[in-house]
Amino acid sequence: MTNQWADRKAPSLEEFDALARDALSRLPAPFRALCGDVVLHVADFADNDTLADLSIDDPFELTGLFEGIDVTSRSIDDIPGGPNHVHLYRQPILAEWIDHGDVTLGALVQHVLVHEIGHHFGLSDDDMDRIEDR
Repeated sequence: MTNQWADRKAPSLEEFDALARDALSRLPAPFRALCGDVVLHVADFADNDTLADLSIDDPFELTGLFEGIDVTSRSIDDIPGGPNHVHLYRQPILAEWIDHGDVTLGALVQHVLVHEIGHHFGLSDDDMDRIEDR
């Protein structure tokens, strides 16, 4: 089993982006359709302004971020502000993957992606925790 890892390396940013896009493409079609205009971004870490806005000192504490107006808060009177964005952060996700040790990287990426898309639908962190606990 050790030899399986002898030639492996952590996924590059491009490989991680492909993994995230694959996870998005594997979501059920009706769910993906409801995501509408959500734009997926992958970076190593959140930028310093984002971390400061969220009062986060350690960039490893943020694995993903939803940015925009959730569908439950939109109004037909709103001036269009562009699409919503989901950000996944490679380094923190890799660190969490190492810490857990009992989940595949693909499953963790999908989990973080679905969590952030949940915010697009207006779900809070507590809402999603309750759903996952069921």
